[in-house]
Amino acid sequence: MQPKFSTLIMLTLICAALLTPFAVSSVYLDALRERSVELHQFMRGEIYKQATGFTALFFVLVEMLLSLRKRSRSWFVKVKIPGSVLFWRSLHIFVGVGLLAVVLVHTLGSNGLNYNAVFLWMFFAVTLSALVGVVAETGVLESSRKFFSLAGKSEAGVGKGTLIRNMRAVWLPTHIFLVSVFTLMLGGHIFLAYYFQ
Repeated sequence: MQPKFSTLIMLTLICAALLTPFAVSSVYLDALRERSVELHQFMRGEIYKQATGFTALFFVLVEMLLSLRKRSRSWFVKVKIPGSVLFWRSLHIFVGVGLLAVVLVHTLGSNGLNYNAVFLWMFFAVTLSALVGVVAETGVLESSRKFFSLAGKSEAGVGKGTLIRNMRAVWLPTHIFLVSVFTLMLGGHIFLAYYFQ
């Protein structure tokens, strides 16, 4: 149940649409503040931030289940989680796009200041690394070409399997590193949110 290339392109466009408010938030947040003070105060209030924050945390935990599913057989304690790796990878992709939507709702598109700004940009890097990797891999898999070369000529180049392994050797460690930094920053974000309450 791996998403098709066309589905991944559509999800990429959805991600671009979800990221657009972050680019123009200064315009609409000022307008919201001026025209609807009560709504703006509610959306900046503690209840709203906690509800959307815990929803985002739930999405992050679901995302981390993929790692649990993939590595559970090699751990000392054998954890049996039903479903195929392809199912969990697909779920990981769709929940990741959902997480991007939840982050937009949580932040209202505001880029934040100081730590929160860096944390948000780290999240964007995690999302971008995942999208680039999975879209490129799926594009190669679904391509009718058997060999790929830099020159683009008909001469024999690299086969699909080799190309995917080489791409995965770059994007997957990058994604895992960024996820690790994001996870540490998430702990810091939660601590700061409750420390400065």
